[in-house]
Amino acid sequence: MTNERVMRVWAQVGKQSQGAPATLAHICAAAVAGVNVDGAGVTIMSSSTVRDVVHTSDRIAADLEEWQLTFGQGPCVDAFAGGGPVIALDLRSPDSLTRWPVFTPAALDSGARAVFALPLQIGAIRLGVLDLYRARPGPMSSYELADALAFADATAMMVIDDAAGLQPDTAELAWQRDDPTAHQVQVHQATGMIVAQLGTSAEAAFARLRAYAYAHDRRLGDVARDVVERRLRFEPDPPGSYERDEEMA
Repeated sequence: MTNERVMRVWAQVGKQSQGAPATLAHICAAAVAGVNVDGAGVTIMSSSTVRDVVHTSDRIAADLEEWQLTFGQGPCVDAFAGGGPVIALDLRSPDSLTRWPVFTPAALDSGARAVFALPLQIGAIRLGVLDLYRARPGPMSSYELADALAFADATAMMVIDDAAGLQPDTAELAWQRDDPTAHQVQVHQATGMIVAQLGTSAEAAFARLRAYAYAHDRRLGDVARDVVERRLRFEPDPPGSYERDEEMA
């Protein structure tokens, strides 16, 4: 997964949060808009039978999570067990009915026609599943699927951050390796907020964040934290100016 895609996904999350710290609800809303689906749900799982639905975007998404929890079958259950995406392109197909004989009719009655279950995973640790659904059958494009997987990664990092305050493995990012304070979730949240503040691209927003840290001899993670907690706001004019607003909540 490229840094460009990761930054773009978090920029979309930033647009949903409108300058506030990002939440699972914002990630799900960004995923719905970004990969052209109708709804999303997040279920945290410690085993195939121990599960907790932590967010759903709408009634149909809530029904899908409930049916899978109740019946113990469905794309979410299989994605968690197998550790890979499980995609049901058309729940009316014989394959879907054979594979999930109880879940499939209930999901169709709720209004879902296609389900994309993406595991939430950090390294070898499986956390749960991001479920996306459409009210129409058919596949995602390769571009949409790649973005959906990036949203699943963002969801996993948010779950880790919210539940335990743990820092995920971000060794693939050189700037992260160089700065141990740069919590990936927080840096990406800050980048998304700067996108909203400046109306610029994610790459340009991250460049401004990093430039500010360098110019002020501060760690990237500390600057990102100030942006997320709204102690620091980036202004578009005049070029190169930055305004600190200590009164922002």
